[in-house]
Amino acid sequence: MKIFVTGVAGQLGYDVMNEIAKRGHEGVGSDITPTYSGIQDGSAVTAMPYVSLDITDSVAVEGVITHEKPDVVIHCAAWTAVDAAEKEENIPKVRAINAGGAKSIAEVCRKLDCKMVYISTDYVFDGLGEEPWQPDCTVYRPLNVYGQTKLEGELAVSSILDKYFIVRIAWVFGVNGKNFIKTMLHLGKTHDTIRVVNDQIGTPTYTFDLARLLVDMAETDQYGYYHATNEGGYISWYDFACEIFKQAGYAINVIPVTTEEYGVSQAARPFNSRLDKGKLVEAGFTPLPAWRDALSRYLKEIK
Repeated sequence: MKIFVTGVAGQLGYDVMNEIAKRGHEGVGSDITPTYSGIQDGSAVTAMPYVSLDITDSVAVEGVITHEKPDVVIHCAAWTAVDAAEKEENIPKVRAINAGGAKSIAEVCRKLDCKMVYISTDYVFDGLGEEPWQPDCTVYRPLNVYGQTKLEGELAVSSILDKYFIVRIAWVFGVNGKNFIKTMLHLGKTHDTIRVVNDQIGTPTYTFDLARLLVDMAETDQYGYYHATNEGGYISWYDFACEIFKQAGYAINVIPVTTEEYGVSQAARPFNSRLDKGKLVEAGFTPLPAWRDALSRYLKEIK
């Protein structure tokens, strides 16, 4: 099976490419830079075929993907800087990447009759209440530009294609990029006390574990909407920070605060990022391991 992956310079694309290699599939990576620009750690992705591609250029998208003739496209590329997305001057670019890019890729997939895996986010919902969001819930009320443009991407993919997987994830961390864990470890070296919000609830997603699931999906025809984060129960960012410092052996005083008390964010964040993942098991997929286990493995990986 041949799989074309966008966004391979990011956390998820990097792990997806390495998983593809592990399975013995043919993988072609792409990103906007002329050559692969992720970490040079000698893993498979660093030596796999790579194509420079600007996903906002629909002509280039059609040309490159048509030339490669993949069986599946796993679309990881996105604008993910949530606060920067709120700046007026950035909004057209954010929309071109998150919505326009997804639409262009979906159109080529329809033409080639290939599958598409689109990575989305809990930010398509408004984050109100305490009930976990269901994968097939259509009460979309994104609170910010990032969530709105990712939703527009979802709707484009689902309206253009029949052979699609839309996979919503949350609180992402991986080896190849910035994330909450790396931020906490950095702050832990320079601070005795850290304030972390305790009223936003969800579950982390380790890209190494998610990559396995995405390739599992690509090997099937169990199409539709799914939610995928690590298992182990719902937590707050405060809970996550406490466990990070505990496992890393840092003696840090972590103070829980509300989102309002914390301040500083330009984009509104959802309070309820609980995602119901029951549909994964119903479709025959193996859920991701518990988040504490994922954190433990990740900390060993980045040492």
